[in-house]
Amino acid sequence: MKPFAYDEIGYWSEVKLDIVRKYASAYSTIMSAQPTIRKHIYIDAFAGAGRHVSRRTGEFVPGSPLNALEVAPPFSEIHLIDLHGGKVAELRRQIGSRQDVFIYEGDANKILLDTVFPRCRYEDFNRALCLLDPYALNVDWSVLQTAGQTGSIEIFYNFMIMDANMNVLWRNPDNVAPAQAVRMDKAWGDHSWREAAYVGKQTLWGDTVDEKARNEAIAEEFRKRLQEVAEFKYVPRPVPMRNEKGAVIYYLFFASPNKTGARIVEDIFNTYRIRGIA
Repeated sequence: MKPFAYDEIGYWSEVKLDIVRKYASAYSTIMSAQPTIRKHIYIDAFAGAGRHVSRRTGEFVPGSPLNALEVAPPFSEIHLIDLHGGKVAELRRQIGSRQDVFIYEGDANKILLDTVFPRCRYEDFNRALCLLDPYALNVDWSVLQTAGQTGSIEIFYNFMIMDANMNVLWRNPDNVAPAQAVRMDKAWGDHSWREAAYVGKQTLWGDTVDEKARNEAIAEEFRKRLQEVAEFKYVPRPVPMRNEKGAVIYYLFFASPNKTGARIVEDIFNTYRIRGIA
C-alpha cells in the first residue's frame, strides 16, 4: 500500500496554525476555569488528514486537529469534519478511538448547521471555538451568521480573496459566469458584494465607470458584515495571509461574542504585524 500523500503547506499556513494553536490554548484555559460553563468545544470544519508537510523544510507539521488534541486543559469535545474520504480515513487512523473526538465525512456547511452547532447552544452553558479553513469560497454565509447569532461560538475564518479575485471580482463584473456570482452570493450572504467590491470612478468624459476596490477595502466590508449582519460583537482587523510571491491568498478573520477573546487574538495578530510578517 502506498503511503498517504499529505498536503504540502507554505510558510503562511504554518503561521496560521501557530495563531490558532496559541489562541486555542488560551481559550481552553479560560473556559475550563469558568464554573458556569458545562462544555467548551473545538470544531474544525476542514480538518484534512491531521498533519501536513512543510514546503520549507520537508518535515511533517501537525495540523489543527492534532494541535487541538494536545491543548491542556483539554477541550470537552473535539469535532472534525472533512469532505474527502481519504483524509477522513487517515484522520481516524491517527486519532484512534476516543470518546471526546467526533469525526464526520461530508459537507461542512450541512454538518455544522444540522449536527455540531446544536451542541454549542448558549442556553445549555456550552461554548465553542470553530476553525473554518477552506481552500476556496466554500463556507456559506448561513454558517457564519448562525455562529454569530448563537452568542456562544467564536470563529477563525479564512476569507479566500484570491479565489474571489480569480473567479468573481473581475475588472468587468458583467463577464463573470452566473454560477461564480451565485457562489459569491452564498459566501457573502447576498448580492451586496457588488457594492463592496466596486467603486464608481468618473472618467475624463464625465461618465462613471466601476473600478474594483482594493483587497483591503473588500476585507473591511466583510469585517463589518460579520459584526453588523452576523452579529458577532467583536471582529478585529484580519491578518492577510500570502503565498511565496507575496500575493494575499486569504484574510484570516476572528469573530467573537467575547471581548476578552478578541483582545487576546488582536494581541496575537499584532505580534505578526509588528514583525512585518502580515
